[in-house]
Amino acid sequence: MSADTRWKQRFHNFEKAFKNLEEALAKTELSKLEKAGVIQIYQFTFELAWKTTKNYLEEKGVSVKFPRDTIKEAFKYEIIEDGELWLDMLQKRNLMAHTYDEALAELAYSLIADHYYAALRQVLLKLGAEQ
Repeated sequence: MSADTRWKQRFHNFEKAFKNLEEALAKTELSKLEKAGVIQIYQFTFELAWKTTKNYLEEKGVSVKFPRDTIKEAFKYEIIEDGELWLDMLQKRNLMAHTYDEALAELAYSLIADHYYAALRQVLLKLGAEQ
């Protein structure tokens, strides 16, 4: 599979995951279980976002291997508008594993709804324009 095909295929999966996240965040008055579900959808969407970006950069001849490298190069190439926010998203993904801790789960949900969703949307729109 060519790099061009790989990033476009992964983008399609990223787009579907993002739509699921968008739908989940549109609901109001979520239960603890529903918020945990939003966090899980976000984690999956974030992974697809950075991997799609990695594949896109590779197709353009940029060599990246790890999430942090990918984020830095994506910022450099203006795919990501807020590199610091993306580095925060990467760092906080470990926090997301602790959805059993109500305070951490609430913090994770708030970060997703208030900041991370918009960052994912920005990259989705930017890469979508490259399709």
